[in-house]
Amino acid sequence: MKVYISADIEGITGATHWDETDKQKPDYTYLREQMTAEVAAACQGALSAGATEIWVKDAHDTGRNIIASRLPEEVRLVRGWSGHPFIMAQELDQTFQAVIMIGYHSRAGADTSPLAHTMTGRVAHIKINDRYASEFLLHAYIAALVNVPVVFVSGDEGLCKEVKSLNPNIHTNAVMQGVGNSTVSIHPELAVKRTREGVQKALQGDLSRCRIPLPDHFRVEIRYKEHMEAYRCAFFPGASLKEPYTVQFESADYFEVLGLFLFTV
Repeated sequence: MKVYISADIEGITGATHWDETDKQKPDYTYLREQMTAEVAAACQGALSAGATEIWVKDAHDTGRNIIASRLPEEVRLVRGWSGHPFIMAQELDQTFQAVIMIGYHSRAGADTSPLAHTMTGRVAHIKINDRYASEFLLHAYIAALVNVPVVFVSGDEGLCKEVKSLNPNIHTNAVMQGVGNSTVSIHPELAVKRTREGVQKALQGDLSRCRIPLPDHFRVEIRYKEHMEAYRCAFFPGASLKEPYTVQFESADYFEVLGLFLFTV
């Protein structure tokens, strides 16, 4: 079994302030360690379930956060950014049997995490077919594009509820709850334990039940925080300015949508 893991940091247990996610700040060191521990736990759970090959995408900020030496030897670690439209799912293709997302977080505009955002801090929200989109949704559709099920997601409680609303068969691990500008988090070791056990259970189940249907058509709305961003991004081929802060785009091809996100988000 070949497994793909995409890892972010804002949904790692304890993540509360932007300083903790920034490599240049002293608070970052602890969260990097915990991110590594939760990703390693996911890898261990996958191996216990029979995985023979695991690819991990370090998908936060610089793409250089996970401490490679603490991962199992079976892991191939993707660091940095290639510029490919798959972004946080770089190198994912139809040869994988399952996708796992670790440390994911609530979407831009949500009130369920003090670190809620979608891709960058430039957007107030993104909608796909009138559904508010998180980084989970954007990349779950990538998994659907290559016909690979998303079987396990960890992150904040708000994100986990979104996952269940899309497909209740996907296993989730809510490691924290956002309350205003604060968080209530479970113990770091408990997050590791639940991740390891949850991934193993997810991979030993019926993976086909975790598939997410890919829409036949995509109607995208990106609302920016600054009107100048919307004006500039409306010049992307096929995009148009819906209103001063909002760009719209339509396509039947999700890969074209990903190209839009790559250059406008």
